[in-house]
Amino acid sequence: MFPTAVPMMPCCPCCMYTECFFVNMQPMRHNGRKSYIMYHGTTLQNALRIMNEGFSPSYDGMLGPGVYVTRSFEKASHYPVRSNGERLAVLKLVVRVGKVKRIDYQGHPLQKTWFRFGYDTAWVPPNCGMVNSGLEENCVYDPRRITVLEVIPNNRFW
Repeated sequence: MFPTAVPMMPCCPCCMYTECFFVNMQPMRHNGRKSYIMYHGTTLQNALRIMNEGFSPSYDGMLGPGVYVTRSFEKASHYPVRSNGERLAVLKLVVRVGKVKRIDYQGHPLQKTWFRFGYDTAWVPPNCGMVNSGLEENCVYDPRRITVLEVIPNNRFW
């Protein structure tokens, strides 16, 4: 049985706190912590490895080290960009976001160092100019905050 969605109450007018970051997305409670359904695109072989061994964080990327995830299934289904003909999959996840840092412009002073300042997740909001697709992006520093719910075959590029 999956956690139930709970209504989100805005905490402030300036989006300084985690509760404000996902305005159009209702958080869930998972083991008493705020969580979101998110997705991660990968090869089917990597998806099976992740199911057995867990995520291995990237060493670097737009937001620095961590596991890159999104609330957009559509966006996740376009990854990996190069698959060399391998079968693809999208992992459906529960992500306990913890303390979130909003990164909404290139060159943000904490763009690649947010995790050093006590944040668990970095969030790039939609349509802020940082992501070509205009869709949001998240980077979770500790992969133990992520639980895989399902491996969904991605027929888009087979």
